[in-house]
Amino acid sequence: MKLVPIPKEKYNEYRINLMFDAYKWDPQFLDNNTIAKYALVLTNEEHQELKELTEKLDKETRQAEEMINNNLKFSKKLKLPEKIRLEIKKMENYIPQKHIRLMRYDFHPTEGQKWHISEVNSDVPGGFAEASIMPQIAINTLNKNKYWYIDFGDILINNIKEKISPKGTIMLVHCTSYSDDRQVMQFLGDRLQKIGFNIIYGAADHIRFKNKQAYSILYGNTGKVDCIVRFTPLEWLIEIKPKHWQGYFDTITTSCNHPIAIFAQTKRFPLVWDILEKEGAKLDTWRKMLPETIEVKDAKGKDGYIFKPACGRVGEKISIKEACTDDEYEKIIKDVKKHPSKYVAQKKFQSKKLLGENGESFHVCIGSYSIEGRHAGYYARISNLPRIDSNAADIPVLIERV
Repeated sequence: MKLVPIPKEKYNEYRINLMFDAYKWDPQFLDNNTIAKYALVLTNEEHQELKELTEKLDKETRQAEEMINNNLKFSKKLKLPEKIRLEIKKMENYIPQKHIRLMRYDFHPTEGQKWHISEVNSDVPGGFAEASIMPQIAINTLNKNKYWYIDFGDILINNIKEKISPKGTIMLVHCTSYSDDRQVMQFLGDRLQKIGFNIIYGAADHIRFKNKQAYSILYGNTGKVDCIVRFTPLEWLIEIKPKHWQGYFDTITTSCNHPIAIFAQTKRFPLVWDILEKEGAKLDTWRKMLPETIEVKDAKGKDGYIFKPACGRVGEKISIKEACTDDEYEKIIKDVKKHPSKYVAQKKFQSKKLLGENGESFHVCIGSYSIEGRHAGYYARISNLPRIDSNAADIPVLIERV
């Protein structure tokens, strides 16, 4: 695995191409450029290893979430928000084959062990265009003959085509006031529309449910919905007022993703492993790849643990002291003490730095997608700090030709 620089004389054109051709509408976060000046190149051996690990993790995750769904007393340690706890009882009609299960496992190269994972983005993983168009533009900018890549978008669309009839209506549910959400949905919608699907862009409360079937209420686009692709996180969904979100939990309309995703999305997921393994679950790959994760109270007096919010996203509120700004660390610790059940303690791993040009070094997170149990490509981010958060830059993942 190595960082290959985008030639300096080509970088500005490369960045512009990503903005206009690859839906990269947010190339800046505050003062930080979020388009890396490198491509991340995996050896074929590394790719095969990540592919195998991803599919093993995915098999274990899907078995675990179905076990929890079939016996909700196992979910007690997850400490899910009350509104969600009330609704998961409705998921007894969940049929895996009816829906499209999409996840992204976040891998980190580490010192001492080749890979660790920090989490699974089980609910609404993003990075669609960055995992589909960005690598192609990078290859065109570098050397077309040296590298290849996996087009995540093509794989997702092929899975949708297997579940939804041609010319069916697909509603892309997202937070419509956020351009970073819309760029994900616009990429997918453009590709789906090109092959004949009827696409509706809407917010979560633009759907109503009748007899467990989803219907759009948007002016000019009313009627039955054949598939929901949801990019609104469940913990945001439940805050909709007035209440028009409960139907997502028991709908018979094909969904990507179904709310069953909440079980593995919470960082408290590892706290139910002992229970699940006693019931016959196999979680060997998870045990090997995820650092030890325990209750906050059990980490008291122990060194080497960081705290992570159970419902955190994009690296927010993770207590890696050297990556925190100003008084952020103290604020996190104060919140952990006040709300310990909303956090977990996790053994800190030592992220292995990758070297760039002129003495630069970076930490990297490689998001490895799975769709319906099969590996489906990569979305990666790099940072000069060991916490991969909103300040990190997107980087294309390429694979060396053998």
